[in-house]
Amino acid sequence: MPSDDTRLDERVLVVPVTRRDGDVTQGLLQGQGIACCICDSIPALIAEMERGAGALLFTEATLSRPDMPTLSSALDRQPAWSHLPVVVLIRNAGSSPAGNRMLELLDNVTVLDRPVSTRSMISAVQSALRDRRNQYRIRDQIEQQKRAEQALMLADRRKDEFLATLAHELRNPLAPIRTGLQILSKTPGADAQTRRLYEIMERQMVQMVKLIDELLEISRISTGKVVLHKERTDMRNVIRVALEGSQPMVDAAKHTLVVTLTEQPVWVYGDPARLAQVVSNLVNNAAKYTPDRGHIAVRMRHDDGQVKVIVEDNGVGIPEDMLHQVFDMFAQVNRTLDRAQGGLGIGLALVRRLMELHGGSVQAHSAGADRGSCFTLTMPALERVGADDARTEGAGDGAHAEKRLRVLVIDDNRDAAETLSMLLEAHGHDTHRAYNGRTGLDEASDFMPQAVFCDIEMPGMNGYEVAAALRRDPRHAPALLIAVTGRGAREDQRRSLDAGFDAHLTKPVGYDAVRQVLSRL
Repeated sequence: MPSDDTRLDERVLVVPVTRRDGDVTQGLLQGQGIACCICDSIPALIAEMERGAGALLFTEATLSRPDMPTLSSALDRQPAWSHLPVVVLIRNAGSSPAGNRMLELLDNVTVLDRPVSTRSMISAVQSALRDRRNQYRIRDQIEQQKRAEQALMLADRRKDEFLATLAHELRNPLAPIRTGLQILSKTPGADAQTRRLYEIMERQMVQMVKLIDELLEISRISTGKVVLHKERTDMRNVIRVALEGSQPMVDAAKHTLVVTLTEQPVWVYGDPARLAQVVSNLVNNAAKYTPDRGHIAVRMRHDDGQVKVIVEDNGVGIPEDMLHQVFDMFAQVNRTLDRAQGGLGIGLALVRRLMELHGGSVQAHSAGADRGSCFTLTMPALERVGADDARTEGAGDGAHAEKRLRVLVIDDNRDAAETLSMLLEAHGHDTHRAYNGRTGLDEASDFMPQAVFCDIEMPGMNGYEVAAALRRDPRHAPALLIAVTGRGAREDQRRSLDAGFDAHLTKPVGYDAVRQVLSRL
């Protein structure tokens, strides 16, 4: 037996001329197994429609009722999937102008001329109900799709939360390891083998941090959260910065790298860090997919208001059937080689997305397997700037001598706090450390630090609360507050600044970043 809800949804709502007409119609419909509900007025019909209906059945007399427009309005308010079938029995079509006008306003109407045979009326009603069942299938598909979309959105949100938490948990133990390596690398008297080990460990540390950052990029790309900080910048400097980051990978494979830049500055409007990331990804990709002692060329051109950066290699190449897929997320031309190199298959997808955000594009070319690859970046160039502007770009790049500072380190991870303190002391600073927020505030009152490096996620009193407490104390108003945390998303950075921090550093932190922040003092 069908459920009560199903019976309601498949009812035929009848507005008869007389009660006897209603009884006869109801008997005919029920004799064919069709659920029927007799309504003595338009308001009653509308009320039953809201409970559920498979079709409406009435005569031309109902069309002429003064409250018929309310039924038309109720039908107009149906969901997008719903077109409730209406069967109208009419005698002397055209005899009622008002009824004809109302008939024209109705949607999904079947008109039967009276007198009508029982078979024809039943057939029309059954056809209307079949139409209604098809509508219900569409409704169910829409609802199923909505549930699926909601489940995907929930899964995507949980994935983002998981990636952020994973990155945070991975960065926390990396922080003292990286800081410890930096301290050991400065130890006097280390032999050549020991220094070589430091260099290897530092490279692997950089690779680990890169993989963690790529995990987060997956989420940022898919949700459109890649934020650019655009400024006027010389594309030559972008390429130089990119090559500095890629040089260790190129050197490790003993590749020959040839770089050709324009003699004059070529200015673009973009995010220098993100543009450098784009170029670096392409050079890293070339180094990864080129056998040892290969050849890599990076060329820059300025033509017709556009800047082009070409990265070419003589490596494994790209099969023709993969050329249109290399920029897809997780695409890997040679999966075995890519896994061996530690790739996640998102580097080129990020390149394409970042170039699109800069109003540019990237294209891949290859003559086939083992015949090398060529990637071409294209983006708009700005008009030439004056010499004064060019000189201004380079202002402030000179190194500043460090001065001895009182620095407080607050972190519940003792290893992280101690290694950061040791690194600061190795560069001439006085440090105190605390392992929770409350103790940190007490140390600040006694030590009066000029700078405070504070972790965020600490038990009891978190870093935001520590920053707020320090900002409320006039004695610490001049202090520089730096958040040091495993979370580095834009939202996390914004929250740190809102809480009163002056800067936000993401673990593991290198001393170059520490020195840059302290230079504000």
